[in-house]
Amino acid sequence: MTSEYDWETGEGLSGIDDPVAIDAAFERGEQHLGTAVIGLAYTCPPVVASPRIVRAMRVLDAPRRELAFTAAGIVARLHGELTPELYAALRAEGPGGVAENAIRDMLTFVPFRSLPLWFKWRWLLATVRNAL
Repeated sequence: MTSEYDWETGEGLSGIDDPVAIDAAFERGEQHLGTAVIGLAYTCPPVVASPRIVRAMRVLDAPRRELAFTAAGIVARLHGELTPELYAALRAEGPGGVAENAIRDMLTFVPFRSLPLWFKWRWLLATVRNAL
């Protein structure tokens, strides 16, 4: 996206494609980082977006932290893959909390053969539960 981003209001951040701008926003402690990492998930490959998404999962406060997990789900939906660091962050958070929807997206959109072993078990458990 070539237009300006408004960090005060969050306008334009849903289409941000500049990881350096997001890195600088982390340093400034910008309010709309959650929206920005979602934008990055839409516009950049997983290897570029992943470190910023994981960082947002770690540093954002509770209400905005959910946006980082939404971004992880978006990466799974769009690319059918996650990076090892995103898998690790989702596993650390575990199902049933803010990561629940991201984990479900990952189990739905990432091919079974590409899942790490722990998530293969989660997929099998979810499949058996749904069948019963």
